[in-house]
Amino acid sequence: MDPPFHEKYKPLFNNCVILSKHKDDFLMNVDEECELPLIDLQRLTLNYSEREQCVKEMRQAAREWGFFQVVNHWVPQEILKSIQLEQRKAFHHPFSKKAEENILNLSANSYRWGNPRATCLRQLSWSEAFHIPLTDSSRIGDAYKSLRASIEAFATTAAKLTKDMAEILAEDVGVSSTFFQENCLPGTSYLRMNRYPPCPFSSKVFGLMPHTDSSLLTIVNQDQIGGLQLWKNGRWINVKPNPEALVINIGDLFQALSNDVYKSIKHRVLAPQQDERFSLAFFYCPTCDTEIESCIKPSMYRKFTFGEFMEQVRKDTQATGSKVGVSRFLM
Repeated sequence: MDPPFHEKYKPLFNNCVILSKHKDDFLMNVDEECELPLIDLQRLTLNYSEREQCVKEMRQAAREWGFFQVVNHWVPQEILKSIQLEQRKAFHHPFSKKAEENILNLSANSYRWGNPRATCLRQLSWSEAFHIPLTDSSRIGDAYKSLRASIEAFATTAAKLTKDMAEILAEDVGVSSTFFQENCLPGTSYLRMNRYPPCPFSSKVFGLMPHTDSSLLTIVNQDQIGGLQLWKNGRWINVKPNPEALVINIGDLFQALSNDVYKSIKHRVLAPQQDERFSLAFFYCPTCDTEIESCIKPSMYRKFTFGEFMEQVRKDTQATGSKVGVSRFLM
């Protein structure tokens, strides 16, 4: 069922570039492990003092870390457990079915693996994914109706959660709370189901290469295998999995909206040596014609639309094998 990574990318392995030459992509095991800021969202429903403290902690984490975890997040555990089970079933089909038969009946290129534009090992991701725009979820056939139901249930609760958090964060940087209601419509976000197969070359390749997210906010539900790392204070640190929490991170669009008050932090996933790893990401995105412009002046970024941003990401990835990101739109 695993994609034929070594066969497909044999020339890259034969012309192996030593990763440690690139300081920011150093792949040795990182000893330092961190507990992301942990925020109990139940406090938002309590008295004024508790709510304000919760809001303060969320904004502080977005400023200092770009990442935080939330518990009591209103996404029922039964939904999370259901979608974890269903995505395992989908990924455990033979590779030929996943790659050639479009088993989920989604749009073209919804199933992805590796990096077809990789020019060296540091651009190769040892993982596979189903990329699912929410407008496509209804197309998932009846053979996978349990997966379809799980996706729709998760997307509904995740969309509300991200909207609520986005409005809280936006208030501190002058963005109108109506911005998200007007521009982040039910079909503009998307899901990505990820699987990281065991990798015999885990010291040479990434599970998911270093990147930032092209979203406003991202929610990640991960298993307990570990492997997520983020770049902080000039070094990579391991993110310790928390079985009760969802991981939230700031995306490129919110960094630009906030004029760099909130940080879209580079992160990566290590390739597992023995145990397969699964995760599910919900990317909270606006419509393609939504204009991204900071209310804080002078603005560090020129005004751009989400469509322009994604087109630039596409061009950079096609030209170089990797994303450049929001720095393309600096004044």
